[in-house]
Amino acid sequence: MLRGLSHAGLGKIGSDENLIAAASQYGFHTVDINAKGLIERNGLEGAKALLAKHEVAIGSIGLSVEWRDSEEKFREGLSKLAEEAAAAAALGCTRCCTYVLPATNFKAAHFTVLATRRLRTCAQILGAYGISLGLEFVGPHHLRTAWANPFLWTLEETLDWIAAIGEPNVGLLFDAYHWYTNGSTIADIEALTPDQIVHVHINDAPDLPVEEVRDNGRLYPGEGVIDLAGFLRALNAIGYKGSVTQEILTAEPPAQSPEELLARSKAGFDRVYTAAGLA
Repeated sequence: MLRGLSHAGLGKIGSDENLIAAASQYGFHTVDINAKGLIERNGLEGAKALLAKHEVAIGSIGLSVEWRDSEEKFREGLSKLAEEAAAAAALGCTRCCTYVLPATNFKAAHFTVLATRRLRTCAQILGAYGISLGLEFVGPHHLRTAWANPFLWTLEETLDWIAAIGEPNVGLLFDAYHWYTNGSTIADIEALTPDQIVHVHINDAPDLPVEEVRDNGRLYPGEGVIDLAGFLRALNAIGYKGSVTQEILTAEPPAQSPEELLARSKAGFDRVYTAAGLA
């Protein structure tokens, strides 16, 4: 499985170009960035050369389309999706991801109808460029009541929704934090197949009752209580070969320098990959 970095958790690291260079320096294989922006700043051949020089690939792009709000906002964003997908595909990226909040201010049934249609449309556009769409269920308990009506937040519910969306290129963005805050098990991972997983996030949680764990209270891999060795072993056992990308969300910006945070990230990956027998 490929070790990946996102901007989340690296402080003021700056541009995507800086992230690419840093990922290479610290032994990471992929980065989650904006492919279209990289091409706009460097040209297509320049962007390809930059990635090749550092031997780093794009693990995933984010879905920029606002599918959780009004139809007007959805359609406005949708008009740009084909360009973003074309840019990602041109740079060899085959993954696009978005998160699913566990509550909504819409009536839940109505929101389900809207969101299913909208995400199906996004998946169809992405699929034309050979790109899969990953949906991330969000587990922390405090977010389940942050909006008026509960929606979904478990693995099982998300898999059922993916089946209802009905496009073959839709799967999971599977995040260790959300797996943990749902009280899920190794067996739940082992019941998956690799084609159900589009992308993976890794992070750790503080030693608190799981109901009190906050979404923006994440730790670096190996610094908390999540069984990340078991998480990685199970993913490896089912044959997942894609990116395992660090995503650290914190209430306050990290005080350490990007260099210190990169070293901390590398040490964390080394620790949990070694514990999993995958180093």
